[in-house]
Amino acid sequence: MAASHNHRPPPPQPLSDSDSDGGGSSTTSLLRHSDLSESIFKSYFNFSGHSSTNATSADLSKIQSFLTSSSSGALSCLICLERIKPSDPTWSCTSLCFAVFHLFCIQSWSRQASDLAASRAVTRLSVSAEHAAETSLWNCPKCRVEYPKSLIPKIYFCFCGKLENPPSDDPWVLPHSCGEVCGRSLKNDCGHYCLLLCHPGPCPSCPQLVKVSCFCGSHQDVRRCGFKEFSCEARCEKKLDCGVHRCVEICHRGDCPPCRARGVYRCQCGKVKEERECCERVFQCSDPCEKKLSCGKHVCEKGCHSGECGGCPLQGKRTCPCGKRVYEGMPCDAPLQVCGATCEKTLPCGYHRCHERCHRGQCMETCRIVVKKSCRCGSLRKDVPCYQDLTCERKCQTLRDCGKHPCKRRCCDGDCPPCSEICGRRLRCRNHKCQSPCHRGPCAPCPIMVTIACACGETHFEVPCGTEMDQKPPKCRKQCPIQPLCRHASISKPHKCHYGACPPCRLPCAEEYQCGHACKLRCHGAKPPPKPEFTLKPKKKKIIQQSESAPGTPCPPCPELEWRPCVGQHIGAERMMVCSNKSQFSCDNLCGNPLPCSNHYCTKTCHALENRSSMNQLPRSEACEACSLSCQKERKPKCQHHCPRRCHPGDCPPCKVLIKRSCHCGAMVHAFECIYYNSLSAKDQETARSCGGPCHRKMPNCTHLCPETCHPGECRNPEKCSKKVTVRCKCQTLKKEWLCQDVQAAHNRAGCNPSDVPKNQFGVGLIPCNSDCKSKVQVVESELQLRKSKVTEVKEQPDNEKSGPKRRKKRERVVESKEPTILQKMISRAKQLLLFIFFLVILVAATHYGYKGLLWLNDWMNKVDEQRQRSSRIR
Repeated sequence: MAASHNHRPPPPQPLSDSDSDGGGSSTTSLLRHSDLSESIFKSYFNFSGHSSTNATSADLSKIQSFLTSSSSGALSCLICLERIKPSDPTWSCTSLCFAVFHLFCIQSWSRQASDLAASRAVTRLSVSAEHAAETSLWNCPKCRVEYPKSLIPKIYFCFCGKLENPPSDDPWVLPHSCGEVCGRSLKNDCGHYCLLLCHPGPCPSCPQLVKVSCFCGSHQDVRRCGFKEFSCEARCEKKLDCGVHRCVEICHRGDCPPCRARGVYRCQCGKVKEERECCERVFQCSDPCEKKLSCGKHVCEKGCHSGECGGCPLQGKRTCPCGKRVYEGMPCDAPLQVCGATCEKTLPCGYHRCHERCHRGQCMETCRIVVKKSCRCGSLRKDVPCYQDLTCERKCQTLRDCGKHPCKRRCCDGDCPPCSEICGRRLRCRNHKCQSPCHRGPCAPCPIMVTIACACGETHFEVPCGTEMDQKPPKCRKQCPIQPLCRHASISKPHKCHYGACPPCRLPCAEEYQCGHACKLRCHGAKPPPKPEFTLKPKKKKIIQQSESAPGTPCPPCPELEWRPCVGQHIGAERMMVCSNKSQFSCDNLCGNPLPCSNHYCTKTCHALENRSSMNQLPRSEACEACSLSCQKERKPKCQHHCPRRCHPGDCPPCKVLIKRSCHCGAMVHAFECIYYNSLSAKDQETARSCGGPCHRKMPNCTHLCPETCHPGECRNPEKCSKKVTVRCKCQTLKKEWLCQDVQAAHNRAGCNPSDVPKNQFGVGLIPCNSDCKSKVQVVESELQLRKSKVTEVKEQPDNEKSGPKRRKKRERVVESKEPTILQKMISRAKQLLLFIFFLVILVAATHYGYKGLLWLNDWMNKVDEQRQRSSRIR
């Protein structure tokens, strides 16, 4: 739009919504015919990396909205809600909203509004009708900005205000525009002018490049004139108002904040010192000044202040309290005399005077003189004290400015306030009600603007509320954001933004079957959910269901021909069949497939094989015959046991049969698993069979056991037994202890084998007898004879005599065991004592209560006797 008016490009060709088979032509055309306003504004505002701010984007969006609505014919008048045609004279607000109205509508609106304001001013302000008509104001129907009556539009101008009655038949010029450079002064009165062509809406910020300083003035930069104010993000360092400290804030707009540095400062009178912020260093304390005045007799009664206190107010010419008598030359410390006359000072009411004698101090605050007063509305007149206001209870029935509602204020003085009710009348948009205070004349237009956008929301414009039902969606040149759901999303041709369903995909399906062939039909995949049709206010009774994506139809069965083998997969038995025909056939050959045991083959006729790994198993699959033979495989490692299972594939399970093996010494029997024992080496087997304890085998030459740990083979070194053996003489009177190996050597020297010697004779006769052996033998024989005689006597005694002493001993043991201990004796004595005390307490209680009972019985009998005597006397 910043180009010259004399050079006009050829009209652009409209985009076609129909699909074509061309590959890259659509994308090129979309780029070539895209919206030129974006590129114009982008190059207009971007410079050296500085992007537009929020304010700029808001101005741009407003300008683009006006341009879109103007070019699409959607511009409507807020007053009459009719569409503004290119040939209709218009007026646009130049203050805030920049709304466009019919010239006739805004003239009628402004006259009515100014006449109503003039009549209100005549009624309420009591001014002349001519002056009220000259000073009356009218408001913009949308932004409510006030305009004087002299600015009521009378002539039709273009947007920039230079051309009167701009042409409407030029197709190259925007309607209601002159087509020339705008030339209006830009914001902030920077001295530059708008360089865009005559346009609706606000002018954008100034794009001129200027060299400016930051807020604190320490840095300079080249910036757009519309955004020349910036912060350098450094410390301000300006001197503050105190003139001592500097600003510590980041470079900022406006004046620096007050100085917050703290210090100790004196008050104005100099009595008090306080720690305060520098901006509050000048302060007043709460104590009076109390400095001596010039008279030297009185002190200053003012509060804390700076400077001189002034002269004594009691010096010089003095008067009595009422001011009628004057005293000259009177000292300042002398008491002031009253004159005795009537005071006659004016009371606070302003009408009456004080009737008391001249007195010190102030007169009475409330005037109590009875006067005749009228209420504000004039309907009541009464005698009341002067200080009291008089109001009546009559409600004002005068209509307010709106002409509908009465005032109803109690005792109204005639100046009725404006109506506080809400208007509530339905506006011309038929959608909203007037929210303004109740008023005369027509209501202001509905200020709400309705945004009408395309399906993607990128292209939109605003129209007044109430005209949206007559509008059509803007033509958007953006690409449709909906991605196709079929498999051609990456290669499908883009199309423009639209409402409703997207066009169907026309590429071949080419989806691959499970068999490996591709579908040759046109794309029949899933379709994205259609967008709702363009509507702003659907009917209430109409149920809008949420649109869902349409599922695609599945591809038909594969029609390709292929060679297919029989169910038994035999070579040379293939047939030509359709790929989608999944029927199977069998030939006349034998199956010949290995059985599950992997040792034999199936002898059935050709049949379908079971495939346990596949989930899509044939319905007529048949298992091969089961092998019923026993397993004949040789086990590894070798053992004498056979595999207990039937014929099976793979290796046989390990042999778990338990075999028994005794230890080397024969003291323990071990049980081993066959696989474990046979897998050991010969040395490991001997180690496993050992019980780990002593050998427990007898030595071959003596009666002792082998001292070594359980070991295989014969015991080693039997002739070196180191056990001790008792050696005796032949009469067995003498005895000695020898080592077993010495006893074996002695037997060998005696000419007998130690292994042949009996156990009770081992070591006997190896020591020679001496002279003492014979006497000892005789004594032993006599003792033996004596023992034999005693034994026979004991056997002849009867059984009862034998049992007698035993029973007596048993009784004595029981008696001894039943003797109590000291603790048991103490416990038994304590129990006896407690039992005695318990019986004693019961006896004392029975005696006490029995005695009381006897006394009570005696009293009761006495009372009965007295009653009887009384009754007899009465009779």
